[in-house]
Amino acid sequence: MRGKSRQRNRPDTSGRAGFITLEGYRRLEEEAAHLWNIERPKVTKAVATAAAEGDRSENAEYIYSKKKLMEIDRRLKFLGKRLEVLQIVDGVPKDDGKVYFGCWVLLLNGEGFEKTYRIVGPDETGADPDSISCDSPVARAILGKEEGDEVFVQRPKGDIYMEIQKVYVSNPYSKGPRSSQT
Repeated sequence: MRGKSRQRNRPDTSGRAGFITLEGYRRLEEEAAHLWNIERPKVTKAVATAAAEGDRSENAEYIYSKKKLMEIDRRLKFLGKRLEVLQIVDGVPKDDGKVYFGCWVLLLNGEGFEKTYRIVGPDETGADPDSISCDSPVARAILGKEEGDEVFVQRPKGDIYMEIQKVYVSNPYSKGPRSSQT
């Protein structure tokens, strides 16, 4: 598995359709291919090697490798289900100053901090720290709004007012620094 494996703390939504950007869908496909073609064969070989060493009940390497193989298989099963039901939102959002799925949005919070986020599907939020799920409180508050609008966001870490400074249909930071935190 990848070094930064993230455990899902929410219910299994593998059968529920959801939205995802084309880039996010490709990342999930690449993860599944990597697990199936590289990680799984490597761990399967480690299981076989450890099993050949004798008593499996006290063989830590065998137990660890079997557990890792089960985790890989569980993730592959999940990815397979998700990739079947996800709806790819492809193409460039309208450039009319409104916030749509897939847009980058520069927000100014009530404390004077600016932050740019991209609104993506919940299956791809871990890939980029500047992405937020379309299901998040911030995204739900700003979707459909336009540049200059102020929104009130009820967040788990506290309510806040935000102003939509700018809406971008393509990544404004393809090269360069990120904004300060919100």
